[in-house]
Amino acid sequence: MVGQRAQHGTFGTFGCLLIMALCLLHLGAPGQALMTLSTPGEKAMSLEGVRGSSVTLACSPGPDILVVLWSFTPLGFLVPRPMAVTNGASSKVEAGSSALGVVSLRNSSLVLEELREGARGHFLCQALHVSSGQLHTTYSYYTLAVLVPVSKPQVRLSDPSPVEGISVVATCAVREGTEPVTFTWHHHAPRSPEEAVVGLAEPQLRLDPVNRTHLGWYTCSARNVVNELSSAGIFLDVIYGPDKPVITVEPLGFTEEGFWASEREEVILSCLAASNPPSHYVWLRDDIQVHKGPIYIITSAGPTHTGLYTCLAYNSHLDTRSQNTIQLTIYYPPEGQPSCAVLPTLGAVTLLCTWPGGLPTAHLHWEGPWGISPTSPSNISWSNTTTGLPSGSVFTCAGQHPALAQPAFCRVTLWEPPRSPTCWTTITLGDQFIMLSCEWPGGEPPALLSWLDKQQQSLGDPSSSTAVYLLQTQDDLAGREFTCLGSHPLRVPDPRCQLQLEAPQIAVAETLVSVLEGGEAWMDCALQGGTPPVQLLWLGPQQQQVEQSTSGFMLYPDSVQLRLQIQDADPAYHGGTYQCVARNAVGSSHRRVLLEVLSEWSGHVCLCGYPAPPNVTISRLTYGRHRREVQLQWAIQGPGNLTGFLVQRRASVPSPEAGAWETAANDIEPESRARRLGGLDPGVLYAFRVLALNHYTAGYPSEVKTPVDPPFSIYPAVLGAAGTGMVVASVASLLVFQYAVRHPQTFPRTETATTSSSDPAQEPAEAPVNVTITVTATP
Repeated sequence: MVGQRAQHGTFGTFGCLLIMALCLLHLGAPGQALMTLSTPGEKAMSLEGVRGSSVTLACSPGPDILVVLWSFTPLGFLVPRPMAVTNGASSKVEAGSSALGVVSLRNSSLVLEELREGARGHFLCQALHVSSGQLHTTYSYYTLAVLVPVSKPQVRLSDPSPVEGISVVATCAVREGTEPVTFTWHHHAPRSPEEAVVGLAEPQLRLDPVNRTHLGWYTCSARNVVNELSSAGIFLDVIYGPDKPVITVEPLGFTEEGFWASEREEVILSCLAASNPPSHYVWLRDDIQVHKGPIYIITSAGPTHTGLYTCLAYNSHLDTRSQNTIQLTIYYPPEGQPSCAVLPTLGAVTLLCTWPGGLPTAHLHWEGPWGISPTSPSNISWSNTTTGLPSGSVFTCAGQHPALAQPAFCRVTLWEPPRSPTCWTTITLGDQFIMLSCEWPGGEPPALLSWLDKQQQSLGDPSSSTAVYLLQTQDDLAGREFTCLGSHPLRVPDPRCQLQLEAPQIAVAETLVSVLEGGEAWMDCALQGGTPPVQLLWLGPQQQQVEQSTSGFMLYPDSVQLRLQIQDADPAYHGGTYQCVARNAVGSSHRRVLLEVLSEWSGHVCLCGYPAPPNVTISRLTYGRHRREVQLQWAIQGPGNLTGFLVQRRASVPSPEAGAWETAANDIEPESRARRLGGLDPGVLYAFRVLALNHYTAGYPSEVKTPVDPPFSIYPAVLGAAGTGMVVASVASLLVFQYAVRHPQTFPRTETATTSSSDPAQEPAEAPVNVTITVTATP
């Protein structure tokens, strides 16, 4: 028995007490006959306990208690499980009873603390006691129900941001709680001080359809027999709108069309459209946006503020919009004075007078040498011939308005422009067009100018003060004459000016050039006349154009000369006839030069050392942008070997000896003939020179030159010549250039003109046509 107790320590005292209780309940005392057990009436009781709380189950002990045995039968089971036993002196609780909570015996009562849900079931207390010399058994029955408090409810929305009109379901969920559980729904609108009960009993709240009145915070309360808890609030954001805006105007004034306000008053336009999220507002005046926001303030109303005002409300979430429009009229008198103008017409003039604005409109009429014109509102025109009308005649336009005590006036004076028209030509757009320009500024009204061909046929519509006509280049333009005819109502007879076009003329320095094989040859071509701009180019023996990138050739251009250098002359490759070709928009000319490359000298050629560096000349020195840089070009003359170039500069002063030379560039390759030099002070006039280098030996310095401004552009020249009155005409002429480029068929010609893109090899060999431009003016 001792060994068994050691192996099963968990049985211990509880086992002994349990065996003793069973023995006493069913057997007599030792050595005695079997005793009769008395079982008084059984008692049954239902109890409720809350999970986590405590419950005490009492057992009627009676007098002379011998033993008390508690057993537990879980719900759904039939076999009871012993839980605790006591004989009054000692007690024992089964270890497995912890599933019910913290179990203990207090005398004969069973105490359940920190009650668990596993304590649901039937409890039986069996008490054995002696009464009147007999053993009696008392039974106590308990049915225990464990109640679970409701957990904190949580609210879920089927759509937290629904669009007005759809169905929304709000669900109140509790994780646990003894049934029955009842629910209560509360709604707190954003601008309401109190909550409203919107649902009872059910765990779901259906809003079908949802509308803007449902917007706000929703909470639910869950309740059972144990407790009641409320959820945290959840916001239902109902999306709607915008409704049609409501527009108010301050100060308030009504007209048949809408609202009105006085000039220089502050006008406040307010717009409100119900929407969630709140609307974005845009104000339009006559379909042009003038403001963003619900309130548009016109600080000082004027005539320009009259119009239709539209408030556009936009819901960015729904991408919906609505609008409302009102008419706002600003009452005002006409501003300033009447405006007078004169339009030129052939043999007559038209007087114009306008004075717009005002409510009501002003009435106008003309007065002058012709009498008094009829009256007209807002604007008036009056035409008549100028026969016998002297220069300096004055015409007055009188404007009358009810708001003014005195009429308002404007005047025009007709006068003849001085002198006579002047005309000139300009070549533009890559020599594709010749622009004939004519100007006769001054006069009121301005003079009309027209271009005529040699047969006195008009070349376009007359224009005011300045006339421009475009000619597309063609071969037969050389020697052609053109006339600009001026017309003014006060000038008789009509004055005119004429001009004539001229083809280019060139000359070469030598027609025969001889050079030893491997040496250098130089050919010079100079421009002697012609309508600028003129293009100069050289053609090789195979009639191909010599480019700067052509191997063995170097070109040195300036404004009136083009030099060609041939390096390492080869009789098979370089020998032959070269042509210098000159082209402009009128025509072209050329000159031939024969190059002989000699293979041998009749003697011995000494190659015993390096030749000295060649001489250098500056061919071009022009300023760049803002006079902070210069573009330098140079050429070499004569034989000599070189390994590079050196550029020096100094401030140009009256005395050549004053000022030290400083190096501007010393890393120039021997094949370079140009360099852009920056870092200049625009306020200093510099002088430059170039030296050729052969290893460590420098040649003679070039001549000293100071930079000049680059050649002028055609457009500033046209505008500068035309003066202020020609700005509009010049812009129009530039548009004509573009139109002519895109529509060459508009300018007919008999033969395709020779341009820089033509094949130079096809130039005729005849001498150029000598054409002289002659400009004359006749009164």
